[in-house]
Amino acid sequence: MNTQKTTQLSIPPHFNPHKVGEVWRVPYQERAAEAEAWSKKHDIKPASLDKTRICLLLIDVQNTFCIPKFELFVGGKSGTGAVDDNVRLCEFIYHNLGVITKIVPTLDTHKATQIFHPIFWVNAAGEHPTPAATSITPKDIEQGIWKVNPAVANSITNGDYELLEKHAYHYVKQLSQDGKYPLTVWPYHSMLGGIGHALVSSVEEAVFFHCIARQSQTQFEIKGENPLTENYSILRPEVLEDFEQRPLAQKNTRLIKQLLEFDAVIIGGQAKSHCVAWTIDDLLTEIKQVDATLAQKIYLLEDCTSPVVVPGVLDYTEHAEAAFTRFAEAGMHIVKSSESIEIGHGAWGIGHRA
Repeated sequence: MNTQKTTQLSIPPHFNPHKVGEVWRVPYQERAAEAEAWSKKHDIKPASLDKTRICLLLIDVQNTFCIPKFELFVGGKSGTGAVDDNVRLCEFIYHNLGVITKIVPTLDTHKATQIFHPIFWVNAAGEHPTPAATSITPKDIEQGIWKVNPAVANSITNGDYELLEKHAYHYVKQLSQDGKYPLTVWPYHSMLGGIGHALVSSVEEAVFFHCIARQSQTQFEIKGENPLTENYSILRPEVLEDFEQRPLAQKNTRLIKQLLEFDAVIIGGQAKSHCVAWTIDDLLTEIKQVDATLAQKIYLLEDCTSPVVVPGVLDYTEHAEAAFTRFAEAGMHIVKSSESIEIGHGAWGIGHRA
């Protein structure tokens, strides 16, 4: 098969890289008209005609993680990580508008009363844990350092406090047994209905522009609504069963199947050390159960993702790098957004459907 190098499109004049770190309203009608004109000018065909189907999976590119001074801004080593990543991500979408078949953004989605938020827990004095600085272990619960807040039982288990205690203890214990991080109490973030939950404005604009130009519906994937489990990965919650081995939450089998049917899946987003790494890890687990060679269809945009770093407190850079090294060893490709996508064989190695 001959290699066909795709021609990168120019970036539309509306894109302003200096606004990527800001929140603003996308002028949809104006952008829609421009996108249709852009597709005619550059002879961009509808995505339904793609012979090689490419999915761009965007992990949690939301204000809560990507805008400075928001709840869980991912600064990375540089301190401006997520903003810089999203400048490159927007440019990547515009440059490759004609070959990206579908864009799938995930949305971390929470309400206030969830197992990883401060209100869920209290100490003997009735105080809530300090977010981001508190981890809760089974031993903490056994020793009475932290207990479930009795007042939240009405919202979660119809007032059955004993049942909620059993759920919570089982969950924290399960996390420890599975070798995951202990339960981290996070600041309130990605709150459903709030500004932090929304996609970064510049990314939303690029995704919307792609939708209109390629006539390909953007596929939003929600995760994290279950009050009794975390959901770092879009593909599965951290714990699947409750203390009585009944289903607590389910894997996203529909999305897993869909991703594996694409000719290539390109992944970027936040944070490299957490939701990105664990989504890729879960995808790799599913791939190994089907056909290990399918890992070669996965491309990781290493310059469109950053690890969680809190200067002087914690640094997950090494965790993130170790995970990406493991993914590469499994056959996935670590690539840069500035590289051209090649249809056929080559640096990107995206092959045509048979």
